[in-house]
Amino acid sequence: MQPEQTRAVMTLALMAAFADGQKDDRERDHIRDMAQSLGSSAGGADLMKTYQDVLLGRARLEDAAAALDTPGLRQLAFEMAVGVCDADGVCNERERAFLEQLRGALGIAPSEASAITEQADALASAPVRAVPVEGEDVPPAALAVAAAPLAAGAAAAATATPAQGAAPGMRAASVSDAEIDSMVLNAAILNGALELLPQSLASMAIIPLQTRLVYRIGKVYGYELDKGHIADFLATVGVGLTSQYVEQFGRKLVGGLLGKVMGGLGRAVGSAATGSAFSFATTYALGKVAQRYYAGGRTLGTDALKSAFTRTAEEAKGLQQRYAPQIQERARGLDVGKLLKELRA
Repeated sequence: MQPEQTRAVMTLALMAAFADGQKDDRERDHIRDMAQSLGSSAGGADLMKTYQDVLLGRARLEDAAAALDTPGLRQLAFEMAVGVCDADGVCNERERAFLEQLRGALGIAPSEASAITEQADALASAPVRAVPVEGEDVPPAALAVAAAPLAAGAAAAATATPAQGAAPGMRAASVSDAEIDSMVLNAAILNGALELLPQSLASMAIIPLQTRLVYRIGKVYGYELDKGHIADFLATVGVGLTSQYVEQFGRKLVGGLLGKVMGGLGRAVGSAATGSAFSFATTYALGKVAQRYYAGGRTLGTDALKSAFTRTAEEAKGLQQRYAPQIQERARGLDVGKLLKELRA
């Protein structure tokens, strides 16, 4: 891809990120940091300027769409925009209006656009249940503790209620520290493997899997979590849902993994070592910090959570190198279609 095409795709991604009109300051900061961190590796595409142009209304959707001159690039841009809009939940009316405008500008057929959005919406609404999907390998004892579904009328977004099976802050007796460690490591390996796959639907699965991991860990320590609480926890430690998806996709984009065309459910494994390390480290750190937070009765403050997450993510980057062979093997054996169906079930 030429730098102007990279800019065009990222322009549309950032427009999608702000399409809902509801991003809080934490998410805006995450998106800005993402643009800054990716800018140095974007091959001449100034992503920080792109971010500023979108934020200040200087960028035009029609101009960005016109720069994408092949069907593959146009489909790529639309899939990516759908994933961004759905990263923090099923699209709202503003996001759907944006996607319809984008569909028209890109010349995507309505039937094709509907198929993409339906798949993404299904992933965005995937339950945080504990039944394992392919490659998740949840330890049996931990699965037994975390298997109960969320009750109707779950806790409000900023709170977590005690769950059955353990007193809040006390680990269920049937689950060992080693089993929790295994749960976290398996989730990190699976998400690192998904990052090696080029298709956008594989990237869309990473956030639901991270959400499931935090849910399971909270459950083990006696907390019944809903998606709102989990999203707030992620934002507090420094992981925005929308910005994380944009960064995951952006790393593939600027790293050359995407190739000629996206879409579909092929299984070509690319050499996206940096992106894989990012998803592995983020997932691993989320799991370990969640373990510390819920084991301690949710007493850690915002600064302590952020510091613990940053430190653990850095440590996990080194750990990822040790598990790189397992990550690559998992990627080769992943049936993405089956994984997505299991997540949506």
